[in-house]
Amino acid sequence: MGQGILLSAAADVDFMVHGLFSYKFFGHTVWITTTHVCLLIVILFLIGFSIVAGRVMKHATEIPSGFQNVVELIVEMLDKMVGSTMGKHAGPFLNYIGTIFIFILISNFSGLFGLRPPTADYGVTLPLGLATFTLIHYNKFKYQKVKGVIEGLCSPWPFWAPINMIGDIAVPISLSLRLFANVLSGTVMMALVYGLLSKIAVIWPAVLHVYFDLFSGAIQTYVFCMLTMTYITDARTTE
Repeated sequence: MGQGILLSAAADVDFMVHGLFSYKFFGHTVWITTTHVCLLIVILFLIGFSIVAGRVMKHATEIPSGFQNVVELIVEMLDKMVGSTMGKHAGPFLNYIGTIFIFILISNFSGLFGLRPPTADYGVTLPLGLATFTLIHYNKFKYQKVKGVIEGLCSPWPFWAPINMIGDIAVPISLSLRLFANVLSGTVMMALVYGLLSKIAVIWPAVLHVYFDLFSGAIQTYVFCMLTMTYITDARTTE
């Protein structure tokens, strides 16, 4: 096993996490892995899509066609999803929820194109969970004030405060672990199929890709965003 490989299994099974090159950072060796490269590819794709979409919408026609149809369909679907879940609280969070939804979805789908899904790395999903955690508590203190937050921690009885506090702390961990574990499990299963059954893994693994990358990827994206919207809406509810 070479020093550049950060994570691998048996010789015939490859989970596709490799160190590509390293550099020194304040005396520490830092590795650039396949996760970083795949994440960069996803980000560049989204940036390119956004630039093209922006230019198309600047010259939008009253009767949409072609790429304009695609852009408007995506925006309408995301607006409907956020609006139906968050109600009157949807306005300030349309962009945030839309952004993380598209990012997670494309990251999960990237396995179809031979990439290792960035969301199969906990270093990617944890920041997403922490961002949601920050938004939840920012809105909780903004709308419920300190008094309301303390009352919530002490509900239904004051001695429940430690348990409620643990529940709050568990939110970013549960959000990030759920997404990470489900995507990683699909990545590991496909690696085992290609590594151990390589001689007969022809055409039929496409069915597994449909499930692990498309179906499961879409479900996990929806669950993450739905929980995010639910938590934030609850935090902004004062009654």
